[in-house]
Amino acid sequence: MSDDGSSGADDPGIAAIGAYTPRLRIDAAEFEEAWGRFDAAGVEEKAVPEADEDALTMGIEAGRRALDAAGRDGAEIAHLAFATTTPPIAEEDLTPRLASVLGAPADADTRTLTGSTRAGAQALDGALDAGPWNEPGAGDGIGLVIAADCPRGHPDSEVEHAAGAGATAFVLAADAPGTVVDRGSHVEPYLGTRFRETGSEQTTGLGITQYDREAFTTALGGAAADLDADPSSVDAAAVQSPDGKLPYRAAGAVGVDTGTIAAAETVSHLGDTGAASAFLGAASAFEDGADRVLLAAYGSGAGANAFVIDGSIPVDAALSGTTELSYAEYLRRRGEITTGEPEGGGAYVSVPSWQRTTPQRHRLVAGRCPDCGALNFPPEGACRDCHTRTEEYEPVELPGEGRVEATTTIAQGGAPPEFAEQQSRSGPFVSAIVALDGPDGGSVSVPSQVLADNTEVEIGTRVAATIRRVYTQEGVIRYGFKLRPVEQRR
Repeated sequence: MSDDGSSGADDPGIAAIGAYTPRLRIDAAEFEEAWGRFDAAGVEEKAVPEADEDALTMGIEAGRRALDAAGRDGAEIAHLAFATTTPPIAEEDLTPRLASVLGAPADADTRTLTGSTRAGAQALDGALDAGPWNEPGAGDGIGLVIAADCPRGHPDSEVEHAAGAGATAFVLAADAPGTVVDRGSHVEPYLGTRFRETGSEQTTGLGITQYDREAFTTALGGAAADLDADPSSVDAAAVQSPDGKLPYRAAGAVGVDTGTIAAAETVSHLGDTGAASAFLGAASAFEDGADRVLLAAYGSGAGANAFVIDGSIPVDAALSGTTELSYAEYLRRRGEITTGEPEGGGAYVSVPSWQRTTPQRHRLVAGRCPDCGALNFPPEGACRDCHTRTEEYEPVELPGEGRVEATTTIAQGGAPPEFAEQQSRSGPFVSAIVALDGPDGGSVSVPSQVLADNTEVEIGTRVAATIRRVYTQEGVIRYGFKLRPVEQRR
């Protein structure tokens, strides 16, 4: 690609950006009170995932927002890439679940990248090389690159004090409003600046300050030097941000001033978002009206990727928080002071049985009765209206919104065993009967958990579907739909 913003008709560009962060926040003062200090420089507050959120669920939220902003459909996805340093399970491909929820075709090209905070940048670089997707015979497919992360560290470490959460997704398509006009990369063998040992959930580092800074600036500076485009021409520079000071120390090496870095800064209110860090900065900058953005991602080891992106790119972002946590509540959400599932377990659902219901759990696929036209969820057994037994329900994907018909609160001791860990970490939760809207009128009633305080949910409350962790059984994480008040879809 040229560095003047021009591209051929078949060059994939960026059609839209989606971004999501959890609504929970914790202020730096809570850590200072608990530890007598706060070690994350420049971080004022940070985003905290709810007990049923992880990198996959946040990535799904960002992906849906990106598709909506682009006006595209999951069925158009030809290339799907997911990047994270915190996969919810150590060995298992996550893209099939992403593809299922987002409605991507089974033959979509998929990639999972992990092991480095520049995994998102590597995923974007690879996706750009995978296109264009509109060559003769290839159809008009799109690419979707998702970077999501929620790092953790030792409770009294700089990593944990800074550790935030969030996700960003880029839709790639030909003739898009945004274009990657230049890209560069650089690697240097700097070991031990940031790593997570096998079997551990906690990221750490050797803590050699000058060495860490040198690795960071050398790798990012090398990637910027590999660009033909002039970094000083950008409106904002979204630089990897493990804290609120380190990106500014790389300003000279990258070739921008500190004001340009501040124009894409998110770490002060989201914390360190790992593989999603630079992407969230780019999303924020384009949402604020930037026309040219430098995206510069760094990974320990050390390596960096840099992209110069031009255009007026539509953004659908949820970057604000709504609920402040105390430090004790924060520890509960992290599972540091909970006891796990009670002995005896809950209602057993085998993996094959769960798999057969994934269209209902992931995409709200109901069935239309061939005799009376009523919607049935799940689409099995006798019709709820005419009571005719049929094996041939017409598949109907519900839009994902509805109205609460009945509600109750499940408090401590009242949750089924499989939900006890979530209740212990998140507190009382709302269970409801919801009339989900049909695509052409009508509705069908379903039971669901509603992600809100009981005071926020009443009969008639409008709710929308989201994907969260339901529970874990036999070591397998079960994901499915839950509902939340429409106004919470920030």
